[in-house]
Amino acid sequence: MSKKAYSLLCAMVIAFALVLTGCSSSTNGNPSSSESGKKVTITFMHLWPAGSSKQQNMIVNEIIKEFEKQNPNVTVKQEVLENEQYKNKLKILASSNELPDVGMTWAAGFLEPYVKGNLFAPLDDILNSGLKDKFVSGTTEAYAVNNKTYALPLELNITPIYYNKKIFSKYHLEPPQTYEDFKNIVQTLVKNGVAPIALGNKDRWTGSLWYMYLADRIGGADTLKNAINRKGSFEDPSLIKAAEEVQKLVKMKAFIKGFNGLSNDEAKSEFMNEKAAMYLMGTWELPNFTTNDEVPKEFRDKVGFFKFPVVDGGKGDVNSWVGGPGVGLFVSENSKVKKEAKEFVKFFIEKWGEQSVTKAGVIPATKVDTANIHLPQLYIDVLSELNKASNITLFADVQMNPEAAQTHLNLIQSLFGEEVTPKDFVKQHEEVLAKTQ
Repeated sequence: MSKKAYSLLCAMVIAFALVLTGCSSSTNGNPSSSESGKKVTITFMHLWPAGSSKQQNMIVNEIIKEFEKQNPNVTVKQEVLENEQYKNKLKILASSNELPDVGMTWAAGFLEPYVKGNLFAPLDDILNSGLKDKFVSGTTEAYAVNNKTYALPLELNITPIYYNKKIFSKYHLEPPQTYEDFKNIVQTLVKNGVAPIALGNKDRWTGSLWYMYLADRIGGADTLKNAINRKGSFEDPSLIKAAEEVQKLVKMKAFIKGFNGLSNDEAKSEFMNEKAAMYLMGTWELPNFTTNDEVPKEFRDKVGFFKFPVVDGGKGDVNSWVGGPGVGLFVSENSKVKKEAKEFVKFFIEKWGEQSVTKAGVIPATKVDTANIHLPQLYIDVLSELNKASNITLFADVQMNPEAAQTHLNLIQSLFGEEVTPKDFVKQHEEVLAKTQ
């Protein structure tokens, strides 16, 4: 099993390089801040709370503890927020020029305003001091603007549909091969009083995942990308059809009751408490289904996953995924301890890779030799699918500039709430994208 995992991870590196084409000394010794005896505090803001991201939070604390032990004059002070709170706080701190010394950011359109505002420091110096070869090909490029790298990624994600194997078995259901199969599963579950899908669309990006997959399966991998990068139009018929399919799912009662007012964490709890049969989410959730010992093993053993099924007559490929590099670490350009902050980021990246695999069961953005590591079967199966990926489309709101992203997210909630027609949904997207390019 371990050799298989290693070969899969190696193949994944090659596959991901193909998919995303176009998109110094070790810190194990004490850095200069320790040698000088100067007392330094690094502020570090991240989005892995102990409750919802237990394994990641544990690793963060272990890395900080090790860094502080090797650098006794340095203290790392954490502020930990949940995803949406984090995004909002980052904007507020940016507007007052008070970003933490080290924080987390997303790639592409999300980080561009911070770069243009001269708020993130270029990290090419530490990337070129021995870190560059540690990353999976194509991952750091997503954090580059004008050939400079402004953050270093920690994760590599794809977005499967997780499902409860026991619930499926009870109603004689199999993972779907086609979208029609999928809708039949939804109908069977509704008929038997079981909530088909856990969705917390108060956070909006969660609903965007469903829309993105339907757009991909109906119009093909490039249609949505081209609409966003202006090589195409958001009023493409396939993007209208994808919006129509979202509303058909809503009418079928595919999503848990009150989904538009629930957070992602609340929806995830419904799935983990076996009150919903399916849950579409990134592979950052793998720890809860593999390694998190606070989640009952009896439940973890029930979790399987499947790829978003193909749509009859659609142009999409079942091996095309929504995903991409996850969060990355940035250093504030205005940090008063920039040198030490960069040393901490380099140290963190070096320590994160293998620990994220063995202790958290997440897929890191850095290469890891898993030859002698025992891995859960679910993790190996995900690596196998990632190896076969024909395309990985970066999350839509991350691809877009901030104004367009907010419009997209608001419209996603309106679409799921049946407050906007599919034609108006695409029209308003087209208007904001045309205006903000």
